[in-house]
Amino acid sequence: MGLVLFYHLTRSTPQDTLALLLPRALAQGWRVMIRGTDPQALERLDAALWLAGGEDNFLPHGLEGGPHDADQPVLLGQGAPVNGARVMALVDGAQATDAEIAASERVWVLFDGGDADRLQAARRQWKAVTAAGHAAQYWSEDSGRWEKKAESPAG
Repeated sequence: MGLVLFYHLTRSTPQDTLALLLPRALAQGWRVMIRGTDPQALERLDAALWLAGGEDNFLPHGLEGGPHDADQPVLLGQGAPVNGARVMALVDGAQATDAEIAASERVWVLFDGGDADRLQAARRQWKAVTAAGHAAQYWSEDSGRWEKKAESPAG
């Protein structure tokens, strides 16, 4: 059963946070699906990730809909994780099913703390995830660094 990590963004952008998290997942040998709700936002994220790693930390990835989706270490899109992802990153209010969470090593929920609608949606998502018995952690960067603020064990 996967661990769901909620990242309350107050200082960082989704691409900054993903640039920190993605190398860790790839180092574990895990493929990642970044699921969003807005195709244009996914295209901007795709462009930002090409620059995020710098020359020393290239982040191999692709946008959903190409001929090599199944081969991508990191796939950005709105659909199913066809690349065999063990990690799902949810941005822009995207959701994962209970089955997807259970099949994942990690699910990252990144949400903008300055957007009241996204904040409320993340709270509802936390309640649904923990009520379904998934382990979850809530991380905030209010202090200037990431700190775990809450944890709910699998149940």
